[in-house]
Amino acid sequence: QVQLVESGGGSVQPGGSLRLSCAASGSIISLLVVSWYRQAPGNQRELVAALSSDDEIKYRDSVKGRFTISRDKVKNTWYLHMNNLKPEDTAVYYCNAIIEGIGDPNFRDCWGQGTQVTVSS
Repeated sequence: QVQLVESGGGSVQPGGSLRLSCAASGSIISLLVVSWYRQAPGNQRELVAALSSDDEIKYRDSVKGRFTISRDKVKNTWYLHMNNLKPEDTAVYYCNAIIEGIGDPNFRDCWGQGTQVTVSS
């Protein structure tokens, strides 16, 4: 069993900053890819940022230069640092990980519970 627990959402004014955290726990051998997705009302869930085990990083174009994904491999925790937030960043943010688990022959696609980020003046 693997569990992802998110924290750090909230409400900020445009131009503000937030940091989201996601901690994975359970029978984990390794986190192959860790990611952040978001979903705004009426929209599909979209990839925001992803970080692979060999440190390859991908961002969606609209957040490049403003958001940074990072991870603490020892703590099985990853972060999304969000700066210069805009109203269009308002969404529920979900963490995601592709996990190699102990005693599991398959990689697992695991999701956090989601955390609301609201950017408004």
